Formats: sequence, C-alpha cells, structure tokens
Amino acid sequence: MSFAEMEKWRADFPLLATAKMHGKPLVYLDTGATSQKPAVVIETLQRFYASEYATVHRAIYQLSIHSTEAYDQARRTAQTFLNARFSEEIIFTRGTTESINCIASIFGKTCVQAGDEILITAMEHHSNIVPWQMLCQERGARLVVAPITDEGVLDLVAFRKLIHPKTRLVAITHLSNVLGTLNPIQEIVAYAHAQGAQVLVDGAQAAPHLPVDVQALDCDFYVCSGHKLYGPNGIGLLYGKKEWLEALPPYQGGGDMIESVTFEKSTYTRLPLKFEAGTPIIAEAIGLGTALHYLQQIGLKEIANWETFLYQYALEKIQALPGIRVIGTAPQKGAVLSFVAEGIHPLDLGTLLDLEGIAIRTGHLCAQPLMVRFGVPAVARASFGLYNNFHDIDRFIEALKNALQQLR
Repeated sequence: MSFAEMEKWRADFPLLATAKMHGKPLVYLDTGATSQKPAVVIETLQRFYASEYATVHRAIYQLSIHSTEAYDQARRTAQTFLNARFSEEIIFTRGTTESINCIASIFGKTCVQAGDEILITAMEHHSNIVPWQMLCQERGARLVVAPITDEGVLDLVAFRKLIHPKTRLVAITHLSNVLGTLNPIQEIVAYAHAQGAQVLVDGAQAAPHLPVDVQALDCDFYVCSGHKLYGPNGIGLLYGKKEWLEALPPYQGGGDMIESVTFEKSTYTRLPLKFEAGTPIIAEAIGLGTALHYLQQIGLKEIANWETFLYQYALEKIQALPGIRVIGTAPQKGAVLSFVAEGIHPLDLGTLLDLEGIAIRTGHLCAQPLMVRFGVPAVARASFGLYNNFHDIDRFIEALKNALQQLR
C-alpha cells in the first residue's frame, strides 16, 4: 500500500474532520496516550446499545444469544490479531494496567517467594513498575532494574547478567511510551526462559503500531489496551499461555467465573471465563473487536511503515530547530518523538501549541524514573497514528517555532 493510499484512512475518523481547539483545526499528536476512533467503531457501539444490547453467557433468549456470539467473536478476532494459539488464551480486562496487576497478583501469589526477584527495565511506564513494587513488598521479593544507554537502548549485556535462578519474572515494555525504543523481545524471552524465568510484555504502545505475534515472541503474557488500539475505553487484552492460565488461580471472584458455589466451597469454570468475574465488558469488547478488524484490514506492517515515514519527516524538521534535544534516539524505535527545549519548560510549550490547535503530551508521561535517568523534569511528546499526515507535522513544527520565539 502506498503512502498516498494510507492518507485516505484519515477520512474514517470523524472527530479529525470537525474538532477545533481555540478556533483552530485540530492537529492530534497524542496517539501514544489514546487514539481517536474510526466511524466503524463508533457505529458498532451505537448500534449495539440501540438495537442489540443484552447480557452474555447467562440467558437463552435470542437477544442474549446474539450478544454472546458477538462477544465471543471479538475474542476470536483478538486471538487472530495477536496470533494466540487458542481463543481461551485471550482474557478481557479493563486495560493494560489491570492486566499487569492481574498477573502480579495471581503469579505473585503462586510463584514468588521471599528472596525471589522481578526484573524490569529503566524505561518502564509506572503501570509496569508499581504493581511489581507492591508484589515485592508483599512477598519479600526484590525488584531489580536493568539499565539503559544514553540513546535509550536497553543494555543487553547488563540485562543478561541480572537474570539468574532467583529471577521469577521479567516484565518489559515492547515499545517505550517515552523513548519509542523497540525492545528485542524475542531475544529477551529466549534468554529469560533459558534461565528459568517467565516474561510479561507490556504491549500498550506496540500493539497499535506494529504486527504482534505472541507465538513467535514466545512470551508467557502479553498485555495491551483497547483505547490505544482505536477501540473503546475501559477494555484491554491479557494474553497468557494456556498452561499458565490453567495453572494460576482466579484474579477475582463472582459471577461467570464459577462452576459451582456452596457456602463451604466454590469451584471455578474453564478458561477464559475463569478470569472474567462479573458481568463482562460487553459493548467495549465488541467495539474492540471491530477496531482490531479495522486495523487488520489496513495491515499493521503498512501502519508501521507509514508512521515511521511520518516520524522521520518530523525528526528531520525538529532537529533543525535551535536548542531542541530529542529524548530517545534508539536505532530501532516507533513513531514517538519526545523532546525538550533548552531553557523552556515543556508545559509552557504545550500550552502555546494548544492555542494553535496542536495537541501534544507534556509532563513525566507516567515514567518519573526515566525522567531522572535523562536529567529532565518533564518532556514534550508528539506521537503519531495512522491518521496523521505531513500537513499535521508542518503545522506542528510551525507552531513550535513560534512558541520557541515567544518563550526565549
């Protein structure tokens, strides 16, 4: 698919055609935080609530059967999207954060003892730090942090040295939300498994932007969020190898995850419902299924190529501006452009860009330890999606030039 063909997908996003900020047409460069939604997803949600809504798995009437079929189809779509072996390896959660907390809870309860270690990296999002800190405090385990280079690349030599028989789990981002660094997950998983450790991959930033094959990666767990995948809020995916999900205890108790209940004892149902207590996230799951199908129709390789082209275009232009320092210059990276301007706080830059209709992210980006590593209080970040084009970047760079002149 040509770059010209990719640009036509922008028309699928109604907000981008109508939204304004301070009277200026919107340039949305915050897809790393959350993606805009294509019309097909919006229409799916509207249609489901207006004419198809019913609970699932609990009734025999036709409306419920129809909802159940749509819900189960969304799971099969997610299976295909991540190339899982079985549909029951896909668990619906509220998002990446809940998925990580789920594994921290059930894996930690079962497999982590005092003196064991959890290995993460210096580039992790808070959601892949705090749950492991809580687990280590609870179990008397130790959190170990692998260093990164000044480019924002994982130090693989140091990383390998930190894995040993006491390492129970490696939790690592697939693609950094600040640096854009794309980690060599397949290599990391192979080495960790050789040392007897399991691996959880935080795919929140990777899954919307490049093909993910969990079987090829061979990771034990892979997690991502629907709202970053051009789908609804409040829905996420937790992939787990079937053997692990069968061996681990449930995360929560309640309806749908039980086989039988007495006051003396409860038994639990089969996968995947074992991990989906309560009334499921029905509409959101169905909407996510539509979003994943939409992405598959375009092609994740095509999306990755388009976004890389946009990133390189933006990088060349921003590096020509005086006093700009790009944070994260790994050779292998996604379309995430984080930067600081000498003598200017990112919040001031973001405020002036907002007045020109340019939406970027500023702050610590839920990665405070990473800010310390690079010696900055915060960064400004432009992150690209499949709907962005060169005009967006030109407006961003022009607004940034004007902001720099005003603030210096």
